[in-house]
This record gives sequence, structure tokens and C-alpha cells, in this order.
Amino acid sequence: MDALTFFGLFAVTAMLVCYALEKRSTWFILLFAVACALGSVYGFLQGAWPFGLVESVWSVVAGRRWWKEKSAA
Repeated sequence: MDALTFFGLFAVTAMLVCYALEKRSTWFILLFAVACALGSVYGFLQGAWPFGLVESVWSVVAGRRWWKEKSAA
């Protein structure tokens, strides 16, 4: 497994874990946004720009959701 593949595996695993734990804390929403940004970087580095683009949008959506949840608490 090369470094890029490992990075992608890490990013996608982090996304899955953080998404599953979002109900426990708003910090997991923020971590999900960060993991989506990492997934976006992976997509662009791999050459799969549609994946990178979609993940960047998910990162922004999750970041906004975190901001709203944090402000409401």
C-alpha cells in the first residue's frame, strides 16, 4: 500500500467514524468536516477531481452545520 492509498483510507475511515459519532458531540461534526477536507485532498491528489470536488462541498456543509450546532448550544 503506497502513501497516497493509506492517506485515502485514513480520510475515509475518519469520515465514517466521525459521522457515526456525530450525535455524541458537536466536535465530531467538526472532525467530520476536517475528514471530508482530507478526503477532498485525496481525491484531487489521486486525479479523481469529481470526488475531490464533492468532498470539498461536504466539508463546507459539515462546517456550517457544526457552526450552527455550536452556536445553538
